[in-house]
Amino acid sequence: MNRTRRRAKTAFVSVVSLAAALVAGCTPSDGQQPDPGVTEPHAITVWITDTLPDRMAKSRAIIERFRADTGVSVDLVGVPAHRFNQIVTSSAASGNLPDVIGSISLGQVRTFAANGLVDTDVNASIILALGEHTWSPRALELTREGSQQLSVPDSSWQHLLYYRKDLFDRAGLAVPKTYADIMAAAKTLDTPQMAGIVAANKAGQAFTQQSFEHIAQANGCEMVNAKDGITFESPQCVAALTFYRDMLKSYSVPGVQDIDTVRNAYFSGKAAMAVWPTLMLDELAGLRTDVKPSCPECIADPGFLARNTGVVAGLHGPDGKQPAQFGEITSWTVTNDSDTDPARQFVEYVMSDAYADWLAIAPEERLPVRAGSAGKPAEYSAAWKTMPMGPGTKEPLGKFYSQDVLSVLLQGPEEVGHWGIIQGRGDLVGASLAELPIAKAVSDVTAGRADPKAAAHRAAVSLRSILGSMR
Repeated sequence: MNRTRRRAKTAFVSVVSLAAALVAGCTPSDGQQPDPGVTEPHAITVWITDTLPDRMAKSRAIIERFRADTGVSVDLVGVPAHRFNQIVTSSAASGNLPDVIGSISLGQVRTFAANGLVDTDVNASIILALGEHTWSPRALELTREGSQQLSVPDSSWQHLLYYRKDLFDRAGLAVPKTYADIMAAAKTLDTPQMAGIVAANKAGQAFTQQSFEHIAQANGCEMVNAKDGITFESPQCVAALTFYRDMLKSYSVPGVQDIDTVRNAYFSGKAAMAVWPTLMLDELAGLRTDVKPSCPECIADPGFLARNTGVVAGLHGPDGKQPAQFGEITSWTVTNDSDTDPARQFVEYVMSDAYADWLAIAPEERLPVRAGSAGKPAEYSAAWKTMPMGPGTKEPLGKFYSQDVLSVLLQGPEEVGHWGIIQGRGDLVGASLAELPIAKAVSDVTAGRADPKAAAHRAAVSLRSILGSMR
């Protein structure tokens, strides 16, 4: 989920102009042409999708240190996420792929692998060289297909259930880890002045599907199975829709809720619980100028809400086998047309010597999936806790969040789930986000336009149609 406020609206760009933009992105920033009589001993091209100027500058600083340490030059190209698939398709067709691609999602990893664009042997060798046991097992599971390592996972962000610890303590409520806990807390804390819980229910928004997926996976609800069968009509999914409906109908803010209104309700002190991703951590701490907590206590004490907020990562429904949550794992991958040795050397460097610096570019969006090195098992997770966050005023996470909150965040990648990935149908998830039948089902159910079973059936029919068009 990209931050809505950062996503610029862009018109359609042709393949020709995209290629021109890509070439321009590869031109040295000072406009000088390289001396044809001087050749670099090694030079590789790396693409990343995180193209905000400050982040590109910090990435280039890492690359300059890599060049100084190894003698390998890196041409860093920022490729906007909304153009990424088109550029990759065009470049693959012309035989002009980069050596390494970074900041890519699980769905993109699966798409690249399905088209034979990744070097799984090199990816596996990187992980073995740095110590497979130092990675989150779940992150490795989500980036593998059988014995093939499709990418090298580098970080994670996840949906969380944020809750008011002060209100829960005062009411003697349990930490909201299960469906029963959540419903009991929402009922107890719901008043005319404060909703028990807020979560998205607006049709046409990917955020609604992601928020529901966070709740649904906890109950063992899957969108598709490994045999390409759509499973959204399962009892687990119907029960998850029923829970979501009852929760929002009885104990939430009336009407349509979206990515902004959910956050605003929690920030204003008008909701006791909220479903939102880890990307809210810097905002909740009052470190942004455009979005700040506005609860009555926050006027005199901007850090009040952060200090009094607890988080739950994996949730557990009555039909779920284990705690689960919606989240994303981002990765590096070495392409099958790479200059293998320097490409491997670069990814190993970013995942070891420069790993803390890579995470520090945006710690609220880059939770480590590698806790430490073989010799220092907690090296990177300990560093992450002290990393300053925020685009303006920068303060460490530990200044605002207790150790129990930080521990939950660091454990979060172990409970990350993502519809369709393990089943090898990440492409279906991507395609479904264009039509968003599940977001519509959530909207219809919470608005009383359909019962959960009928809404699940209609969503499943739409998903089968989408899947059929992909074959």
